Amino acid sequence: MDLIARWQRSSRRILQSFRIFNIREDRYRLPRNGREVPFYILESSDWVNVIPLTESEEVILIRQFRFGTESVTLEIPGGIVEQGMTPLEAAQRELLEETGYHSEEWDYLGTVHPNPAFLNNRCHSFVARGVQKVAEIDLEESEEIEVMTAPLKDIPELIAQGEITHSLVVCAFHWLALKKINAQ
Repeated sequence: MDLIARWQRSSRRILQSFRIFNIREDRYRLPRNGREVPFYILESSDWVNVIPLTESEEVILIRQFRFGTESVTLEIPGGIVEQGMTPLEAAQRELLEETGYHSEEWDYLGTVHPNPAFLNNRCHSFVARGVQKVAEIDLEESEEIEVMTAPLKDIPELIAQGEITHSLVVCAFHWLALKKINAQ
């Protein structure tokens, strides 16, 4: 039995719209005292990320500058699920655009809520096996990406050493590790 009840929303309004998200104010009544309190939510489309694996178990990784942390990060390809696309279609598009790689073999790894405290979206993780280079990268105007590879067996060390710090990337590799454990 759940001890925490779903709170009742009394109002919702969009405060500001931007290219990739909206800022929304939701007002909720606190169950214990009935007081109404505002909460601020970032509305965003779902996201995807892809662990691209070559036949020799090399992971295709990307380095890019991230504005939030003002640093260059080591990640896997990923992005927004555009309206009208499935998460798989978005993952396939992102892999091709950001790396020039393609795969015919895709497995769904899992879904997480990136931060349910103030984000309304989900992130879907996939593994693409047997990826092959089929095109040049096709970046958006505001992107600069360096494509590199690392053996899959080295990923835990890259995470432990703080080379890979993006939480959704770490989560995708966790999903992959769980899939391997469950397959044994």
